Amino acid sequence: MQPVWGWFRWLYDTTGINLTIFYDAFDRSRFASGFWTTVRLSLICIGASIAIGILGALIQTTRLRVARAVVDGYVQAFRNTPPLVQLYFFFFGLNAVLGTLPSRPSLSNVVWAIVSLSLFAGAFNVEIFRSGIEAVPRNTIEAAESLGFSRLQTYFRVVFPLAFRISLPALNNNLVNLVKTTTLAYAIAVPEMLYVSSQIWSDELNVTAMMNVLLICYFFLVGVLVFAMDRLERALKVPGFGA
Repeated sequence: MQPVWGWFRWLYDTTGINLTIFYDAFDRSRFASGFWTTVRLSLICIGASIAIGILGALIQTTRLRVARAVVDGYVQAFRNTPPLVQLYFFFFGLNAVLGTLPSRPSLSNVVWAIVSLSLFAGAFNVEIFRSGIEAVPRNTIEAAESLGFSRLQTYFRVVFPLAFRISLPALNNNLVNLVKTTTLAYAIAVPEMLYVSSQIWSDELNVTAMMNVLLICYFFLVGVLVFAMDRLERALKVPGFGA
């Protein structure tokens, strides 16, 4: 790879395009670390937010009014407040309160970013899955019940598989927004891609070059997610349900 790194050094010397993340080993290693931190943060938040969405949608279909009210309150709170404010609440507010407890649990800024972003995206996923469940025809549910399925069996074997297919297009949009929202973790010093890029352009004064690199990297990450979700939609497609 040395000839490749050398070419970027030559590019800088001849054109002034200063991409130190390629020809400088230190900048290259910290940008790579930030990139993989963004990938890990995105994957964990995607998985957690989907789990929250499924659980919340299940609770909303139960007859437990108090549980439904709690979920509805959670959805309204997280959908109607800015994600950056939520991030600050968890990191500076709740984290400080937990620090006064006798056990004093120590949670890192990365953990708080995962908690905040997962709950934020999960609130939207609850509504996405709930709307998918409501779109399943009533006669399908009645057919499952006539075969002797219990309420939980009907939900997990019939209703939710169909609802998941119906929900995929909206879920895709929300997960794309979640990946882009991970940049907010910059605000609490999580060493993700935007954070390390700001360090690099502060040291090297190559703001324009690094902004273009960031744009390309996020375009790539979102493109991979959209491609994977599109393949999943095609694989799970059922005539008459979903896209």
